[in-house]
Amino acid sequence: MKPMINQILRTGLFLLAIFGFFGSYGQSEKYYTVTGTVKDSKTGEVIVFASVSVPGTDIGTVTNSEGEFTLKISKALNATTFEISHLSYVNKQFKIEESMGKRETFYLDQHVFQLSAVPIRPLDARDIVYMALRNIGKNFSEKPNMMTGFYRESVRQRRDYLSIAEAVVDIYKAPYTGYQSDQVKVFKGRTGSNVKKADTLMVQLQGGPHVALLLDIVKNTDLSIALDNLDNYKFDIVNIVNVDNKPNYVIGFQPNVTKTEPLYNGKLYIDMDNLAISTAEFSLDLSDQEKASNLFVQKKPAGLLFTPTSTNYLVTYKNQNGKFYLNYVRIELKFKCDWKRKWFKNNYTITSEVAITDRHEDNIVKFASQEQFRSNMIFANQVKDFTDENFWGENNIIHPEESIQNAIKKIARNLKE
Repeated sequence: MKPMINQILRTGLFLLAIFGFFGSYGQSEKYYTVTGTVKDSKTGEVIVFASVSVPGTDIGTVTNSEGEFTLKISKALNATTFEISHLSYVNKQFKIEESMGKRETFYLDQHVFQLSAVPIRPLDARDIVYMALRNIGKNFSEKPNMMTGFYRESVRQRRDYLSIAEAVVDIYKAPYTGYQSDQVKVFKGRTGSNVKKADTLMVQLQGGPHVALLLDIVKNTDLSIALDNLDNYKFDIVNIVNVDNKPNYVIGFQPNVTKTEPLYNGKLYIDMDNLAISTAEFSLDLSDQEKASNLFVQKKPAGLLFTPTSTNYLVTYKNQNGKFYLNYVRIELKFKCDWKRKWFKNNYTITSEVAITDRHEDNIVKFASQEQFRSNMIFANQVKDFTDENFWGENNIIHPEESIQNAIKKIARNLKE
């Protein structure tokens, strides 16, 4: 088993600068635009990484870490409503016509289960996970899909963004049964940077959207959290929650053995009706920091001490017409760098995310070899700087957070100088 971190978050320490921009969201003749913030109806707290979609279609996006979203809906669909869903909340639909042209707050109600009314299977937690893996061919697509996604990666030094890069990507999603691999190519993307000449260390993220797809733990059970061998973990049923208006087991897991490579702690959300994995949240076991550190860095300057301080991974799937499809992937890695015998220390945060914004199953053709984005590529090297604020057009993207927007303004000023 190759560790997921080795495949997904190999970060080299080089001189590199990457950055991204976002477009304006005015109405167009071709599509409607809905922009807003999603909050809890009781507490008023923002709901992050909620799914925002158009019922009956494959069009959607997710809220960012501040609960904000922008959804573009083609007028040709003649859609009248859009839907917002999230773990432990009741799905709710809103009128498109009433929500256009202004920034609104959309409230979701928490879903509370009466456990006495929920049928519990006579299985222990490990058996539930085992059955979920056995049911992959039944619950997940056995056909190839062509997906459109929005990818963004960023590197922060403390609070300052050193780089952001983003793109609309095309994804050949291979069947969940068999041994075909996913493929990705960049449809259109852009990058920029805010690197100071005085900075002594730059960080790059290798593999971009290609390696992010390896976080599909259902397809890549051997490459991700090592679910190909359930003896690696101890499993417990920790809760029952609502996902897309259906009850889900929450299965907690933690390492059950000690291996040469660190394992993970986390939760699997498994649909109680069909035993499909709907969500996975997990983090790398950092109890042995030296062992964990060896997984991340592909190359670094001599004398530099690299220490990961936290890792967070989120993978969600969307049930569409009885089959589950990849919906959203997010990676966040925090680490610190110290120079030996020098008074120098810096904290960094790397974030990478991809949201599936559209999908179809007709006339699927694999990408030519020269079109594919590969795991050894540097994403920022494949896209160019830009200044066009209407760059994304009618493509759905992940709404930029306020800190990203502020960084973009700063970069834009620098580009004009």
